[in-house]
Order: sequence, then C-alpha cells, then structure tokens
Amino acid sequence: MMEKLNGFLLKNVQGDLIPWQIQVQAAEEFGLSLHDVEKAILSLNLLPSRYQRNRQAISTACQLKLFESRVAVIGCGGLGGYIIEELGRLGVGTIKAIDPDVFEEHNLNRQILCRVSNLGTSKARAAEVRIHEINPAITVIPVKDAFSSKNGLKLLEDINVVADALDSIPARIDLAKICDTLGIPLVHGTIGGWCGQVTTQWPGEGTIQKIYRDCAETQGVEKTLGTPAFAPAVIAGLEVAEICKILLGQKTSLRQRMLFINMLDMKIDEIQVC
Repeated sequence: MMEKLNGFLLKNVQGDLIPWQIQVQAAEEFGLSLHDVEKAILSLNLLPSRYQRNRQAISTACQLKLFESRVAVIGCGGLGGYIIEELGRLGVGTIKAIDPDVFEEHNLNRQILCRVSNLGTSKARAAEVRIHEINPAITVIPVKDAFSSKNGLKLLEDINVVADALDSIPARIDLAKICDTLGIPLVHGTIGGWCGQVTTQWPGEGTIQKIYRDCAETQGVEKTLGTPAFAPAVIAGLEVAEICKILLGQKTSLRQRMLFINMLDMKIDEIQVC
C-alpha cells in the first residue's frame, strides 16, 4: 500500500511540492487518513504546498519532525487560541486542546477562536473545528475538562511540549510540577493589560515555582488590568517560537530567563530566573 502511495505522490509532485488536491485524492484512492498521507509526503522529503513559505526557515526534515510532534495547550482562550492557531499553521501534527469553558460575549475582543456564532459552545471543541478548517491532516484532541493535579499525569502522557495558557496561578504551579515529573518542557506565557511575559521551564529547574514563589494572588493580573486584542497575539507568537525551537532542538531557548514585554513603551526586559 505505502509503495503504491509513494509512487502516486512521486508521479504527481510539482518540483518538490504536493498540492492539497493531490493529498486529498491520495487519501481517497488509498483509503488512508489525510494525516497518514501528509506524513508520507514529508517522509519522501517532499513538501505539502501549504508549507512552501516555511522552507527558508524550516527544512523538510524539520517539517516532518514537527508533524510527528505532540503539543498540549492548557487553556484555549486568549493566549491558547492564538497558540493553537499558530501551531496548526506551523504544521505540528497533534495538538491536545484542554479547556473546560464555553465562549462568552466578553471573549470576543481577544480570543481568535471566539465568534458570535459559537457563543456558549466549548472552547476546546472550537479549537478542533478551527484547525480542521486550516489543515484536516492535523489531529486535534479536544478535552473539555479543567487541568488539575488529579488528571494532569493522564492528560500529558506522550506529550513532547506543553504550552501554558492558564489564568490561574495555583493551576499553573500544578502544571509546572507535573511537567517536571513527566520530564516535559513547559513554555509559559501570561498577559495583563499592555504587558506580558514568556519563559521556558525545563525539567528539574522549577522555573515557574521560582517566578510565583512570593505571589499571594490566585488569579492572573489580566483579571484587573484587562486584555486588549493585541496582547495575547504577541505573547502567543513568542510561545510558539519557543515550542518550535524545542521540538526541533534549535538555537537558544528561554531557559532560566524570562522576557517581560511592555507593549505600551515598546520595551523588552530580560530577567534571570534562578
């Protein structure tokens, strides 16, 4: 079967690109999922046409590595929605979207997954629908449940990197501890008003506990400072860049250091976390 599929793909390649319609035709003709066909394309060192603007920054071999990766996004609201959108367009093959909530009207100002037509519906399910519209070859696992210390180990099994898009400090600390236990890198981001911060916790470093060790609050500062539309987009982009580098083992991550971004004054400060 795979030999015939590979022959079909090589027969229909355009340069080194496989157009979407050929990918769909291959899935139908050989009775395979679009996910399987996309993996076969990349394994042949060919590129689905959707990724051609990635190629100067991400090689085909790295694109395959992204497609074989599994990322969990904890929270599908302002930050999480943009993270999921960007992971899907980047080509991460499996995304677990975890959020217990439904969309409310106040989400419309900043949450990319929120529309008037889906108010009252599950945020996790909206993530699945959105990515299916972008690339049906990507697998999204929606989980309409709150992350906690009780279910965290189960939710994060077989995950390569976790994206923190929570708005609860105790839940964030629980997440950090579970990622430590499982040996999973955790990319943390948070926003409040015109500001945001990003860091990466590697297993055993306790970065998140150090950041919040003197914090008496339980909710993030966005509850009091608000969240304009641009803030989650900026911080989510930085989180996804970190996730991409970690998955590909490239360059320098925000290990034991945090970026604090002030978008009002357009200043970025680097803070050592130790």
